[in-house]
Amino acid sequence: MSETNSAAAEPAAPHRYTAAMAADIEARWQDFWDAEGTYEAPNPTGDLAGDPVLAAKPKKFIMDMFPYPSGTGLHVGHPLGYIATDVFARHQRMTGHNVLHTLGFDAFGLPAEQYAVQTGTHPRSSTEANMENMKVQLRRLGLGHDKRRSFATIDPDYYKWTQWIFVQIFNSWYDKDADRARPISELVAQFESGERATPDGRPWSALDAAERADILGEYRLAYASDAPVNWSPGLGTVLANEEVTADGRSERGNFPVFKAKLRQWNMRITAYADRLLDDLDALDWPEAIKLQQRNWIGRSEGARVDFPVGDAGAITVFTTRQDTLFGATYMVLAPEHELVEKIVPSAWPESTHDVWTGGHATPAEAVGAYRKQAASKSDVERQAEAKDKTGVFTGAYATNPVSGERVPVFIADYVLMGYGTGAIMAVPAHDSRDFAFARAFELPMRCVVEPTDGRSTDPAEWDDAFGSYDARIVNSTGTDISLDGLGVVDAKARITEWLAARGIGEGTVNFRLRDWLFSRQRYWGEPFPIVYDEDGIAHALPESMLPLELPEVEDYSPRTFDPDDADTQPETPLSRNADWVNVELDLGDGVKRYRRETNTMPNWAGSCWYELRYLDPHNSEKLVDPAIEQYWMGPREGQPHGGVDLYVGGAEHAVLHLLYARFWSKVLFDLGHISSVEPFHKLYNQGMIQAFVYRDSRGIAVPATEVEERDGGYWYQGEKVSRVLGKMGKSLKNAVTPDEICAEYGADTLRLYEMAMGPLDVSRPWDTRAVVGQYRLLQRLWRNVVDETTGEVTVVDTEPGEDTLRALHKAIDGVTQDMAAMRFNTAIAKVTELNNHLTKTGGPVSRAVAEPLVLLIAPLAPHIAEELWRRLGHSGSVVHQDFPVADPAYVVDEAVTCVVQIKGKVKARLEVSPSISDEELEALALGDAAVVAALDGAGIRKVIVRAPKLVNIVPA
Repeated sequence: MSETNSAAAEPAAPHRYTAAMAADIEARWQDFWDAEGTYEAPNPTGDLAGDPVLAAKPKKFIMDMFPYPSGTGLHVGHPLGYIATDVFARHQRMTGHNVLHTLGFDAFGLPAEQYAVQTGTHPRSSTEANMENMKVQLRRLGLGHDKRRSFATIDPDYYKWTQWIFVQIFNSWYDKDADRARPISELVAQFESGERATPDGRPWSALDAAERADILGEYRLAYASDAPVNWSPGLGTVLANEEVTADGRSERGNFPVFKAKLRQWNMRITAYADRLLDDLDALDWPEAIKLQQRNWIGRSEGARVDFPVGDAGAITVFTTRQDTLFGATYMVLAPEHELVEKIVPSAWPESTHDVWTGGHATPAEAVGAYRKQAASKSDVERQAEAKDKTGVFTGAYATNPVSGERVPVFIADYVLMGYGTGAIMAVPAHDSRDFAFARAFELPMRCVVEPTDGRSTDPAEWDDAFGSYDARIVNSTGTDISLDGLGVVDAKARITEWLAARGIGEGTVNFRLRDWLFSRQRYWGEPFPIVYDEDGIAHALPESMLPLELPEVEDYSPRTFDPDDADTQPETPLSRNADWVNVELDLGDGVKRYRRETNTMPNWAGSCWYELRYLDPHNSEKLVDPAIEQYWMGPREGQPHGGVDLYVGGAEHAVLHLLYARFWSKVLFDLGHISSVEPFHKLYNQGMIQAFVYRDSRGIAVPATEVEERDGGYWYQGEKVSRVLGKMGKSLKNAVTPDEICAEYGADTLRLYEMAMGPLDVSRPWDTRAVVGQYRLLQRLWRNVVDETTGEVTVVDTEPGEDTLRALHKAIDGVTQDMAAMRFNTAIAKVTELNNHLTKTGGPVSRAVAEPLVLLIAPLAPHIAEELWRRLGHSGSVVHQDFPVADPAYVVDEAVTCVVQIKGKVKARLEVSPSISDEELEALALGDAAVVAALDGAGIRKVIVRAPKLVNIVPA
């Protein structure tokens, strides 16, 4: 849109606050802050230990979510959170805190790799260039970061410790009895001593190396396994569940995603499911984020039940309704279930319904075709309630353990390997999905929960299943157990006890959460510190061999395929560097040949622990000094699990980064490396800065800056275009860079505008034309201190008047409360109100008001505050000045209006002291002439007093 209020168009007095003056002031103070180390936060083991004043300060650790160094740089939506944390950090410094606030870069990942593939530029070169560009942009905003502590995840000195943490996780197991992780060496000692039996009962000493490795792999918190994964041929890599969209496509690139079985590294995050749930209660997080994590973890209580399947063993199901076991008339396996191939017979059993076979000649043919079909669907698509239920009979039958009945076993895509055991007992009379499947495949139904809605007990007459937790059990009597007449709760308890006594089931807890898929078929990521010996056994590299650095390769791209071709396999870039892959190493038992792992870690790895590196970024001997970690992140009053004091970022990371980081923290805590159980105590989700998107008749976005508004519509090059509020971005042609706004108005104006647009946690539309309002505020502030013609300071050393003192202290009181609550928009409104009061009063401003006013705005507009503070005669930086404190005597109003009502109608208004008592106010109201006249001698039944604003008189 065309600029109608351009600051550059205004005539400027010689010493007027203009964009040019702002640019000069801001550059000078940014240089000063860098030279003086103004924002450097001392650690407890250095200067802090020898300085009692610093040591007495409370600490405050404030963090932003890691930025990714995009090649397009920042638009004005990106720094919203960074400015907010900077404002808060500055206020905390001015209220006596030792503040740690810095920013690094999450620089591994797919975008840089894809750019390298397209341009032939090494990912490191393009990423480092992007980081330098972003650093310039961020510096221009005046962000008060401790630059000594900054780093990028691609720095070998950083990812050495990412690899080291992986080794700790690999060399750990979860002891359920102790409810914590322990070193794998302690598990080995249990096997060696016989305290813990091996799976087949043989002594540990009788097992070969491969057998021992297989057993330990079932316990390790980081393990490799052949498992169903999300394979994206178009990207050439596998993806975690959280990286797949609801419509079964890759979050990055929007490619189709298929199910495939591959050997991949996983993190056993499921071992921590209960703790990840329970510890949410003590965190100061938005309830919406907690709910998302609880739902993602998905804890449910029920029972495990075994259904025998001939010589193949048993199908194990998890059910939360074990009370309905007598109603199970068929079973369904996920297409990927490992038992499918074992139970499929060579031919269809006699009397197999035609609708069960899918038109195939043999069970193997039917199962193979259906598996291929299911692999092309996402988990969300497979579970969609509205879709038609599909499936195919495996040809096998299982035995219902309570009734002894043979029940057919199907495979169907609405059952997932990602939940429970990948198998269900189908009770069609009491589950809508099973009901629909049973109707489609002409399967029997049995009512075992008595309907309470008036319907009969014959499911053949029903339109849908009947589900209830508040009904009696019926038709559920076997040879040695009966549930008939029991309520659901009692029936569940009885059947669970019965199953356990016979060794065919037990009460258990299940989680929706799956182990974290940790392998990526990419180049631009952390190499795994893992090598394989000639027997294929995985070995972790010792710390002395870390970091294992990325080798140079000619081709950075993983091999990609036709996006729709599910029958493909990953090929990693690292696998093409034979000299790097095949090595001779001495891991403590002599030099041997090994093969390196050629997958890399996901981009989430580096952000799982970066808060710890901020504490002690140059420590080459330890992950973090224990005393430093305890000081900044250890548990304390109100923060029983420790963690960062304030963490600000987008809500989109609820079940990705935030869940993963919590898991890593808990493992490191269990192993004694850190004192904080949780990484982030307080989480704040900022909203989004949006922008209008203009589209032509083809639906193509057109440049927003070239659109004209006229005649109630919007026009681009003579064509009318549509307008809708949406995201800001280069592809939508509506991005506004902070560089543009800084050049036009200055960084302080941009900071103020972004903070003034509305509540920080709410999305709001960008309007360049409105920026000028905050520019005017700074100009008026400048004029209240500096003569625009001479440049001289105009403040006087006289006492301000009563009205001005009240305006000042009310502003101080309000801004103090708003800053603590991160209500920066209302804080700015209060500063503006005070500044306007001084402007309207006229005449020189008292120093006693000007100086606190400068301090009030300092966290929000630090450059102009520094300049005015220096011009007011002070030598130190405003950054570490004390924030003003309100005088309570001036905060309360001199008088408030009290309304006096009789029978609910206002009869008088009294000007009274805010501190007046109920008794005093009642006497004053009853003595008022207007009230006396209104009562006209009538008696009084009741007087209701709400001092100081209301008296309600009820006549007799």
